Amino acid sequence: MTNPTKRTTIYLDPDLHKALRLKSIDSSKSVSELVNEAVREALAEDAEDLAAFEERKDEIPIPFEEMVKRLKLDGLI
Repeated sequence: MTNPTKRTTIYLDPDLHKALRLKSIDSSKSVSELVNEAVREALAEDAEDLAAFEERKDEIPIPFEEMVKRLKLDGLI
């Protein structure tokens, strides 16, 4: 048995809505499917971020200036 879906109303910027409709046509997916996928991805990223914060909670913070110095020494900036 599939989970029942919930109906909601969202308000989109007109250009965003147009792009979403075009992507829907191009991908053969409904606008609802695309929005559900985007929300799932955003929530998954949030979960990953929270997990990373939890994993690093005991690390000693590095001042911004120190981080910039390290990046310069490593040739990354």
